[in-house]
Amino acid sequence: MKFSKIKQKKWFKILSNKYMLIVLVFLAWMVFFDTNSWFIHQELDEDIEGLQENAEFYQSEIEHDKAFIEKMKDSDEVEKFAREKYYLKRENEDIYIIEHEDSLKNKEDDE
Repeated sequence: MKFSKIKQKKWFKILSNKYMLIVLVFLAWMVFFDTNSWFIHQELDEDIEGLQENAEFYQSEIEHDKAFIEKMKDSDEVEKFAREKYYLKRENEDIYIIEHEDSLKNKEDDE
């Protein structure tokens, strides 16, 4: 096909219009090359979604910790927690830690 016949086609006339060429170049620039390109916006949107998920996780952790702190205001709960978690004891009191065979095997595997 000769160039003169191609010039007569409707799509060629539309695409060869200088305003259409400027718009196409502008769109290509904005989508691919600009610092605020579409691809960068997609990456930033993904980052925002990840940060929002983190915020939701930490909000739930805060609520859990607030409930724990509220529970620890009772002196009996504090004593129970200290005995279970840190093996604390009162004066003149002995603590015996009983370990089962399966827990001893797990400790050996960890070492």
